[in-house]
Amino acid sequence: MQTLADKLRFLYKPYVLAVLTIGYIAGELGHYLIGVTSKATAIELDYGDHACQQNHTEVERHLLSKQCADVILEHECHQQLHNGTLYCEWNYNGLGLEYQLLAGPSFIAVFTVMGVVLGFAADRFNRVRMLTVCTLVFGLAIIFQGTVQEYWQLILLRMVMAAGEAGCNPLATGIMSDIFPESKRALVMAIFNWGIYGGYGIAFPVGRYITKLDIWGQGWRICYYGTGVLALLMAVLTGTTLKEPERQSIGEENEAKVKVPLVKVLMQPRVILLMIAASIRHCGGMTFAYNADLYYNIYFPDVDLGWWLFAVTIGIGSIGVVIGGIVSDKFVAKMGIRSRVACLAISQLIATPFAFGSVYYEPLWAMITLGISYFFAEMWFGIVFAVLVEIVPLQVRSTTIGVFLFVMNNIGGNLPILVDPLAKAIGYRGSVMFFYAGFYGLSTILFFITMFFMDGPVKATAPETAERNQVEMGHENNTFQPDDFINGINGGAPKTNGHNILNVRPSESSRL
Repeated sequence: MQTLADKLRFLYKPYVLAVLTIGYIAGELGHYLIGVTSKATAIELDYGDHACQQNHTEVERHLLSKQCADVILEHECHQQLHNGTLYCEWNYNGLGLEYQLLAGPSFIAVFTVMGVVLGFAADRFNRVRMLTVCTLVFGLAIIFQGTVQEYWQLILLRMVMAAGEAGCNPLATGIMSDIFPESKRALVMAIFNWGIYGGYGIAFPVGRYITKLDIWGQGWRICYYGTGVLALLMAVLTGTTLKEPERQSIGEENEAKVKVPLVKVLMQPRVILLMIAASIRHCGGMTFAYNADLYYNIYFPDVDLGWWLFAVTIGIGSIGVVIGGIVSDKFVAKMGIRSRVACLAISQLIATPFAFGSVYYEPLWAMITLGISYFFAEMWFGIVFAVLVEIVPLQVRSTTIGVFLFVMNNIGGNLPILVDPLAKAIGYRGSVMFFYAGFYGLSTILFFITMFFMDGPVKATAPETAERNQVEMGHENNTFQPDDFINGINGGAPKTNGHNILNVRPSESSRL
């Protein structure tokens, strides 16, 4: 007779996905909160640029003789009157080089280095325990960000937060790849990596409206306290309820297996091209993430778009992420790994013109075009990592993810710092448009090129063998073709237990 635990065993996999995803959302919420609270934070901590801005008087922009954002000099800002009421103020606007350093490089510098270190460690140590520690670290760092009194303290704590959050993706991706079969991999990766957009989307109402509530007189600080507590709760659940899944043995237990050098894997043209394309696409997304709330506040100060931005990023973005995973999983069975990259290229191609519209039009059409853009644009992240884990051998999977994230985040996360100097030359709107929508378009071209370096349809595996692979392994990883790659390393066809590796069944070759 089945016990209750046996009957509920089918819930374990979705439970793992839920815990890992919510933990990731908490980390990303802490990451992106600064973009929404920056003006309030800058006023209190004294950093960034001053600018002329519309104050809180109830005046609609179209009734004003001159927009506050068009005023450059402070004394002119104090002279803008409407019906005898001063409608502009000269104050911190939350922007400037100090903000860009806080939002991007200070976080990315640590995040990318630790991502590689933790990626290496994930291939050798217990991933669940490591993920628990990482979540505790960034949860505490987020809480302490709410206590800072100086700009440098905020910089330091964002670096500590980055160190902890760096482990989320490589550790969780490795865990999920060992739990879920290849047929569900893109969808699972898409749901998990939606945590980035979930955290980013939730940051709009949390950063805007919780700050305005001024709970217990804490203003923007309460946002960080709440986020950190959520992260600590997920750390406890991770450490006490998740178990390390079975995976390929490594180190001393793997002596009979072919050693695949990490450098050889990373130097594959398809990995390099995928990395560059993903980095460019990431730059476009990070530019919008770091500047969206500030941009719409500057150009449309009389229109509250906080809930609109939340609805678009959470609602429409979520649908796009899931649809991207499903479409990719359906096509890959018939068309091979190349179809996943085709999904990437086509989705970004459709998203690009609408991304331009979201920073060109007035609020109504800006939100409409942003919604359409998000639906297609947000398909990309989960698919990229589903492609990555399928084109690299299992022994270096987590390490490769760490290196991939290192490059992608250094390029995509640091390039948005150029928004500030370009904005001073061509204007803030033009600068955001260039790095946001322009880089979407560039990534489209690069994904199309990458597609031709990927494998096409592969011969179907016998049903009984495929079923056994999924039960025993939890994944197949058989799109990584060892033929030329392994021969190039060893100078010939290697042998394993007296058999040629190139002739073994998929369940055996996946153990390379």
